[in-house]
Amino acid sequence: MPSTKTCDLKTKLFRGLSDSSRLAILNVLRAKALTVNEIVERTGLSQSNVSNHLACLRCCDLVIHEQHGRYVYYQLSNDRIAQLLDLADELLAEVAQGVSQCQNYS
Repeated sequence: MPSTKTCDLKTKLFRGLSDSSRLAILNVLRAKALTVNEIVERTGLSQSNVSNHLACLRCCDLVIHEQHGRYVYYQLSNDRIAQLLDLADELLAEVAQGVSQCQNYS
């Protein structure tokens, strides 16, 4: 059985993933590394919003960045993040109606 510390860390991880802006950023980074401007274009978020959330995602080691010339590219730090998002998509396909009707999480 997971320890309390492990459960707390998982809660923190899922809390980070529950933000729609951060989730949108992670989703667009599933395919390939992108610059801030490319992330802005693909998500429709403002540049400042993307930059703030990228800082959070970097701090949590979910995203890494690499300088190429004058551009900084961001990418998922681990392939398992994309796998987790894929699994969430698969699970949601099966339970979407219940999630949609849930009154506990708005």
